[in-house]
Amino acid sequence: MPNRLGVRDLTVAGKRVFVRVDFNVPIEDGEITDDTRIRAALPTIEYLRGQGARVVLASHRGRPGGERRPELSLAPAAARLAELLGTPVPLAGDCVGDAASEAVDALAAGAVVLLENLRFHAGEEANDSAFAKQLAQLADAYVNDAFGAAHRAHASTAGVAKLLQPAAAGLLMESELRHLGDTLENPERPFLPVLGGSKVSDKIAVISRLLDVSDGILIGGAMAYTFLVAMGRHVGDSLVERDKIEVARDLLIQALELGKPIYLPIDHVITQEFSATAETRVAYRDTIEDGWEAVDIGPATRAMYGQILERAKTVVWNGPLGVYEIEPFAHGTMSIATILSTLDATTIIGGGDCVAAVEMAGLIGGGDVTDSRTYRALTTAMEAGKPRRHGGRHLDSIATIPEYCQTYVDIYQDMLSNGYRPAAPRDRRNADIGLAVGGEVNEGLSLARYHRILMHRHHFAVGPLRQMHHD
Repeated sequence: MPNRLGVRDLTVAGKRVFVRVDFNVPIEDGEITDDTRIRAALPTIEYLRGQGARVVLASHRGRPGGERRPELSLAPAAARLAELLGTPVPLAGDCVGDAASEAVDALAAGAVVLLENLRFHAGEEANDSAFAKQLAQLADAYVNDAFGAAHRAHASTAGVAKLLQPAAAGLLMESELRHLGDTLENPERPFLPVLGGSKVSDKIAVISRLLDVSDGILIGGAMAYTFLVAMGRHVGDSLVERDKIEVARDLLIQALELGKPIYLPIDHVITQEFSATAETRVAYRDTIEDGWEAVDIGPATRAMYGQILERAKTVVWNGPLGVYEIEPFAHGTMSIATILSTLDATTIIGGGDCVAAVEMAGLIGGGDVTDSRTYRALTTAMEAGKPRRHGGRHLDSIATIPEYCQTYVDIYQDMLSNGYRPAAPRDRRNADIGLAVGGEVNEGLSLARYHRILMHRHHFAVGPLRQMHHD
């Protein structure tokens, strides 16, 4: 990576290396249901161990709001990492203070410790300088390998990086930046990003940067309503970041000055409760009544966004356009997934946690679902008398698990038969798995299922059978 330090540029033998990782993994009943993010950090951790570093890992999990909440402890992550590395990984009793210092001081060369949840302290999300200084005192060098959290100006991602030098990117971070850089530095045009999600605050810098390099931005999700309020629109009880209205207004002005359109919803699916059986209406423009909240883009917006994207040659999509976890509020997000699957364009899609489909994909070609990690984890929980929710579905008995797992195998087979091909093969333990996509969505493939696979991967490449994600 030109003009940037990577972890392989550091001399780390015997040194304490603070590594910001992303271990914000899904945990149910104390058990990890998907360890993809932990496995993604293994190359950096193993490299540092091999160089004789004393590895200090730090991560957040969930939103404890600056309070110590035992159910959001990183203890399960430490246990799973120990299994993957084949070596003990103690969990420090805290991420700062005596407990953290004692755990780090006990490290030998090549050993690893995981600090407790950073967000147990309010100073993490506030990027508090005193808290960042406490973290920095634990190490001699800094490595950021938390690609999914790197955009946040928090103490462990921004504050510590300023205090600890040298600071470098981890191997996962290097890979992701290289892929994104190659695409974004010289995009085929029109380049039209699609941004969703709930918070403008999470994407301020992203929007500003994309306005400079794109040909316009399509916005959906709850963040759209902060922009609409900034334009003087009435949005009922829709989610609005009141303290970011002026920021949204500034971004709209920036777009006007650059001659780059920011597309916002022209109609909305609204409801009074978050439920699959809730009453919904379609509200046009600023006719959202008080007591009603927008939860998805409406049909007119879906059609408009589809027409705009038809001409795109490069698309970056980050964030759902509605509350897609609830089926009646998922149509906007599904429509974008469908549109992008048919484009002759390079598309980078960022999502959240990986779903079982990725692991199930490895079973294609003779594997049995009962050999999968997901099957074993769910079965173990059931045998312990713990009914589980997984992938949005309630599983109340062991007998339901094979059929549930098999659906993901069937989905992936449908994807393959419709032109989907895995990106360049790599060890699934150590890499995000990209897909090159061609053809049209198989009518027999549920759009909801397709979306869950597509959006819950870290990155997917969508285009006419191009190997986009990995070299």
